[in-house]
Amino acid sequence: MTDKQYTFGLDTFGDVAFHDDGTQMTAAESLRQVVAEAKLADDLGIDLIALGEHHRSEFAISSPEIVLGAMAAVTKRIKLGTAVTVLSSDDPVRVFERFSTLHALSNGREQIMLGRGSFTESFPLYGFDLENYDGLFEEKIAMWADLLKGKPMNWEGKFTQKLTDTTVYPQLPAGETIDTTVGVGGSPESIIRAVYYGFPVVIAIIGGEPVRFKPYVDLYHKATQQFNKPDLPLGMHAHGIILDDAAEATAVGWEYIKAEMDRIGIDRGWAPMSRDRFEFEIDKGSYYVGTPEQVAQKIAKNMKTLDMSRFDLVYGTGGQLEHQRLATIRNYGERVIPRVKELLGGGAND
Repeated sequence: MTDKQYTFGLDTFGDVAFHDDGTQMTAAESLRQVVAEAKLADDLGIDLIALGEHHRSEFAISSPEIVLGAMAAVTKRIKLGTAVTVLSSDDPVRVFERFSTLHALSNGREQIMLGRGSFTESFPLYGFDLENYDGLFEEKIAMWADLLKGKPMNWEGKFTQKLTDTTVYPQLPAGETIDTTVGVGGSPESIIRAVYYGFPVVIAIIGGEPVRFKPYVDLYHKATQQFNKPDLPLGMHAHGIILDDAAEATAVGWEYIKAEMDRIGIDRGWAPMSRDRFEFEIDKGSYYVGTPEQVAQKIAKNMKTLDMSRFDLVYGTGGQLEHQRLATIRNYGERVIPRVKELLGGGAND
């Protein structure tokens, strides 16, 4: 047995889902669906559910904190997070107000994951220049760290408002804070920045062999020593579909994951996904697609290789049919997570 603590979460980018008859849900129906899925995850004992922020037609969630507030009303213990909040194109003060409100509604179950945003639609939408992509995040994460201190703010920056002895409301109860992590897509600078501010890191591993991220894990540990910062648990997230039949899971993945990646690829200059590439991702790469045992074995292997304490399964990629989404959640909560813990040697939080 090991005393290492493990966390297992679900992430969704907010893909608009499909009814079981194949018709696409409305955005409103999809939002209500994801709230119901959070309740199921809570009932199954899954540790966390995290929502993406997107501003595109294929995604229903552009205001994750509102959806998390709805989830807070129907759940009891599951942590409610984002993956990610695009801080660069938002106002840290307003973000703090929204999350301190969620802190109250959820009895402290909120978690924010800060990120620069791999999707950039929010920048022109909110009047920000992409030429300032790095500078905006650098300044705003510094402002966020200052807000978490819970003291009257004295602040002046290039991209943010000036504040003089300003208290931001609602205030958090004494001794409490907003659980903050940083989402990283593969930038060494992002790792260093997270360490500097003392925030845990979750690495988005959405393609290729997970072991290629080992240098970032090593960099994180080295940076904590150099900055004399706490060596906090690391996490990863990746796409997955978990069904009783492996061939069915593969077919669902080929239909929906490929469709989403190809849509995104049009904007980013990616070639359409080939069948060989898709099967490589299932076999050796970053797709967790298959039966509960197959997925559990792969999760445990990669968590050991990368020394990860947290794994988040990105479910519902490309939308998927309602029963497919629910089956993945059930299999993850009932069969995969217990099996991964067994393979990892248990844990103090069993």
